[in-house]
Amino acid sequence: MRSNPLLYTTWRVGVFTVGVAVLLAGVLMMVLPGPGILAIVVGFAILATEFVWAQRALSKAKAAAERAKEKALDPRARRRNLTLAVLCGLIAAAVLIAYLRIVGLELPWRADWSRINTA
Repeated sequence: MRSNPLLYTTWRVGVFTVGVAVLLAGVLMMVLPGPGILAIVVGFAILATEFVWAQRALSKAKAAAERAKEKALDPRARRRNLTLAVLCGLIAAAVLIAYLRIVGLELPWRADWSRINTA
């Protein structure tokens, strides 16, 4: 295929089109439902089959993912994250209990706020 310039250029344009389409779909899926990060990586992998710049970007992304994995598996970070999650859960439970004691099981937009003593 590389011996025929027209066929090779057509192939590269096709790979570029498909790779960019998958990459853009991944970017859209970052805000819409779907596996955005996976689609971005697949888009870069498609582009990396023909383009050196995409190979470099993909290798940098792999290195960043490896660093993130090592950081996530660090016992101190895991312990800190678990402590923060439990603390946030306890605060949310306290707020919910306080709300239910003050307002009851009424919905907020139907609550009788005049019962609350503000003084």
